[in-house]
Amino acid sequence: MNTRFLITVASVILLSSCSTTKTTGNDLATTTPIESQINLTKVKNDKVPVTIDPGRFTIDTVTYYIPKTVPGTYQLDDYGQYIDGFKAYDYNGHEMKVEKPDINSWKIVNAKQLDKISYLVNDTYDIEQTGGIGDETPFSPAGTNIEPNNYVLNLHGFIGYFNSLKNNQYKVDVTAPTNFVKSTALQQTGSIISPDGKSTTTSYVASRYFDITDNPMMYGKLTVEEFQVGDIKIVLSVYSPNNLHSAASLKDAMYKMMKAQKAFLGDMNTTSRYDIFLYLSEGKKDSPKGYGALEHNKSTMVVFPEDMSDEELADSMIETVAHEFFHIVTPLTVHSEDIQYFDYNKPTFSKQLWMYEGVTEYFANLFQVNQGLISEDEFYKKIMDKIEMSLNMYDDTMSFTKMSEHVDEEPYKSQYANVYQKGALIGMCIDILMREESHGQRGILSLMKELSHKYGANKPFDDDKLIDEITAMTYPSVGEFLKTHVVGTTPINYEVFFQKVGLELVDSKVETNFILNGSDIIVGGNRQYGTIFFTDLVKDNSFWNDLGVQPRDIIKSVNGTKLTMQNADSVMQDIFSWKPGQDIEVVLNRKGEDVIIKAKTVQSYTAGNVLKADPKATEAQIKLREAWLKG
Repeated sequence: MNTRFLITVASVILLSSCSTTKTTGNDLATTTPIESQINLTKVKNDKVPVTIDPGRFTIDTVTYYIPKTVPGTYQLDDYGQYIDGFKAYDYNGHEMKVEKPDINSWKIVNAKQLDKISYLVNDTYDIEQTGGIGDETPFSPAGTNIEPNNYVLNLHGFIGYFNSLKNNQYKVDVTAPTNFVKSTALQQTGSIISPDGKSTTTSYVASRYFDITDNPMMYGKLTVEEFQVGDIKIVLSVYSPNNLHSAASLKDAMYKMMKAQKAFLGDMNTTSRYDIFLYLSEGKKDSPKGYGALEHNKSTMVVFPEDMSDEELADSMIETVAHEFFHIVTPLTVHSEDIQYFDYNKPTFSKQLWMYEGVTEYFANLFQVNQGLISEDEFYKKIMDKIEMSLNMYDDTMSFTKMSEHVDEEPYKSQYANVYQKGALIGMCIDILMREESHGQRGILSLMKELSHKYGANKPFDDDKLIDEITAMTYPSVGEFLKTHVVGTTPINYEVFFQKVGLELVDSKVETNFILNGSDIIVGGNRQYGTIFFTDLVKDNSFWNDLGVQPRDIIKSVNGTKLTMQNADSVMQDIFSWKPGQDIEVVLNRKGEDVIIKAKTVQSYTAGNVLKADPKATEAQIKLREAWLKG
């Protein structure tokens, strides 16, 4: 019998004499919370045991699902592949027959007899070196971690759903060592300490399955800081394996950023609490490698390398978390039916990635100049970087709405990252158009606020009608732009928009780093021989050119580390992060002879375009620029 319910002795006798199936009226699966238990104190072979008690079914067959994908990732990850030892039990404790239609589902017949299911969950972080989650590039912020000192509980990797019960309430019990720090925005309802005091079971409640997938947890040896920004409570949780960083060391940077974001958004509030989870990777073989962040309604999960300096980490967190926090505008508040009724195993994708990711990325850059965190010239450089990457790395003639709708398949999948480049530029162009049409009074932020008021978190828009709706809410020029450059395939002439705000492109030397010329990478690889070499572009990189590096020079080692195809990503990432003033030693092979370069890094430059204020700009252009940047 399920211990959730108290029944009389007479009832027990009656039930046992008639059937092994429960017949109490208040334990129906359709009306009772789904009880889920995750036990972090019983980990064996790097796997966590999970038990699911759904209540009593009145149908003959049920299917339990683990998500194929989750919102915000835009890729198919097959989290069911990390589930082992799946078993179903009837009310007498006997194991039941389970069928497996596919990698993410388990079909149970005679479901009226089903009492509970149990299985083991393996984590994703320690297998990313074999190709990552699913068949895609690893995206660690959506993954899971199981190690003695840290557990990243993205709950979609641990807890699944029955299709007909996705709107049921969930009760989640997590048992962990008592000395663990725990952090989550999921509502806590109580806790029980074991008799020996070594473990604590904490109970949480989620109103529906969406809240399971939307509220990550982190357990272990964490550092946590809380601070208030206006009427929003910010909770920052950091796991640094070697204690190189902490929540305290990042608190000031996060506070300054969040305060500026709050000022930029004004009266647009969708949450009273926002959680930031940061996992710092050691860079070992079994460490996560898919750096970045995944947004949620009230939180973001971030994974970065641990060996970054305090300044580098703070800068990266500002860039990344700023983007994720602005997702509280879209798609978390303004979104289509594809997101409102997201199907975790048969997803369809909205056409509006230009808005979900592009406008969000645009806000993450615009707010910095708007709030005085960066200069206008620094903002212009960010814009030029996006233009160069968009034009040089992606198909500029591809329909953005078509790419969005088919983002899980080629040739569109490989174009996805353009949402952070051209998508942001689309947001910029719409912003400038709206400022021009309204004499500086309206911009894309005001449009998003209007859409938020019209829709909101629980009312989706019709995906096929959004562009017509935006046109009606704004101006014909905005609609024409969207139909020509977003739905259509015509590239954007950005100089037209720069001219409106009195800016011009000037040929000049521009700052670059030690692995790129602008957006062009200056090294190549020969898989047949397993070598990495400098390409012809190295001649246009002032740092390497001044040191006498030549095209086709093979890179043998960097600062004592032998360069191979296997470690190329991590070594190149290290070179990418070099700052002026560092001592370096690079061994090259030039036509069979070693060339040793010992030097101190200096700022590197390459030829390019610089966006600057036009000294001949009219008063009207300057006024429009001020409205655009300062709102």
